[in-house]
Amino acid sequence: MKFLRNLLASIIGTLIALGVIFMLFILIASVVSESEIINVKSNTVLELKLNDKIKDYAPKNDDPIAEIFGFNEGKIGLNEIINAIENAKTDENIKGISISVLSLRSGVAQTQAIRDKLLDFKESGKFVYAYADMYNQKSYYLSSVADSIFVNPFGGVDFKGLSSEVLYYKDLEDKTGVKMEVIRHGKYKSAVEPFLLNKMSDNNREQTKAFLSSIWTAMLSDIGESRNKNINELNEIADNLNARNADLAIENKIIDGKLYYDEYESKLKEMVEISSDSKLNKISLSNYISSGKGRIRSSASNKIAVIFAQGEIIYGKGDENLIGQELIIKSLKKARKDKNVKAIVLRVNSPGGSALTSELIWRELELTKKELPVVVSMGNVAASGGYYISCNANRIFAEPTTITGSIGVFGVIPNASELAKNIGLNAEQVSTNKSPSYSLFEPMTDEFRLVTSEGVERVYTTFLERVSKGRNMSIADVDSIAQGRVWSGIEAKEKGLVDELGNLEDAVLYAADLAEISDYKIRNYPNYNIDLEEKFQSLPFISSKKELLLEELGESNYRIYENVKQLSKLRGIQARLPYVIDIK
Repeated sequence: MKFLRNLLASIIGTLIALGVIFMLFILIASVVSESEIINVKSNTVLELKLNDKIKDYAPKNDDPIAEIFGFNEGKIGLNEIINAIENAKTDENIKGISISVLSLRSGVAQTQAIRDKLLDFKESGKFVYAYADMYNQKSYYLSSVADSIFVNPFGGVDFKGLSSEVLYYKDLEDKTGVKMEVIRHGKYKSAVEPFLLNKMSDNNREQTKAFLSSIWTAMLSDIGESRNKNINELNEIADNLNARNADLAIENKIIDGKLYYDEYESKLKEMVEISSDSKLNKISLSNYISSGKGRIRSSASNKIAVIFAQGEIIYGKGDENLIGQELIIKSLKKARKDKNVKAIVLRVNSPGGSALTSELIWRELELTKKELPVVVSMGNVAASGGYYISCNANRIFAEPTTITGSIGVFGVIPNASELAKNIGLNAEQVSTNKSPSYSLFEPMTDEFRLVTSEGVERVYTTFLERVSKGRNMSIADVDSIAQGRVWSGIEAKEKGLVDELGNLEDAVLYAADLAEISDYKIRNYPNYNIDLEEKFQSLPFISSKKELLLEELGESNYRIYENVKQLSKLRGIQARLPYVIDIK
């Protein structure tokens, strides 16, 4: 009986497995067939909703399994968006673009890059219209490029100026008895300030106000040019919230009209010259990209390698969201070995992180420069360690709204000695030597602090030397604009930290000039391999820890939790942005 029972179980298990495999084949066939039927009809409007998270580089996995389980969803590459708009400019089937963005999941510099590309699109003579039920500042900044902007009659524009918020934990540390021991260099190096003070320092307030004002002025300049208003007029509107409803926004010429969406669609029909009872052909940006328009096709043999360094800098391999030395160095070596690669553009979008990793990447870039021109393009953020790996390029481009600089370092170590004392916990150590040691449960000794401070100073000095060499400045001059201070792209250019204001396209063009080539194609790096085990953990039927916390805490509180967790896990000396900057 036992044999028959096991045999029957094996047969049933095999049938179930075959059934699952059969269903997967059906799903794969379905996905493949769907991807083949995407086409662009005549008189089509390209619709930009931009609901997904925008990353500088969001490579898709070609494996049908990845497509079936949605591993490629929820993200879109800035490079794909730019390429799609460029293709739409000359696509005879695309008559115009409709921007319909409620809330952008992108940085200000990324938004500015898309906006600039839309300006370029308009030079083709095709229209750009915009509609939203309501606009926040970032979505309005993008939409202000449109020929005409419309809003729902019950909507408005949240146009009020930029702000940034920082949480301070000093009082919490005192109450709990758990604190972070900090050693830093740079009077502006405020990554760890929340652990040392219970309110913002004057230096931190000064730098934050300066770069926010610079970014806001750059945004107003762009908006003013499109809306025929000067910066003073726009600031007055922001000060008085004079776009908070549709009527005020129209009165102050922030938008052009209030319409319901069906009325807006009628406007689009007029623009493509079809009757009001005809069907409007629209194609989403994602479908347009899937039809092959997310790439610029070229038969050229020459290549410009664009290497994307995005995320915090960690020691190790790295992935799509984190910069590790292994993947970046591997990419640089691959590009150098490819005889068709004539120049390299390093696209940096990073708040920094591990100083050791930054140095390792800097060294590989130094070797690469001996063989190929290296140009840096800065994204939303290229600060601290992000600037460290940028500073020695042949040319550095930054967007006006890029956040950069923050040349400074720190070390941070958790300490629970007060908590241990309060709860009656005593830790005793036994050592074979007299060298300074550290315990989580004992106060930091002066000897250990001295050794750690020496390490911080050594890294800071090396950082200054790297910038001094790369920017052809004296160490004293670098130090005067360093000290951990954060700058906008505009300010960084004035200070000599970057060479030109421009986007990734500008950097690629400059790299081509350095390589003395005019006909070329882009080769993107790194190549990422999807870890299926890790990805399956994020499927809807397997609740991840992140999902559970998001559900319980909400997005804003979850960001606070992540910030504290990340800072508490830091190891080694850090070259990192002063704090998590969330511009609102």
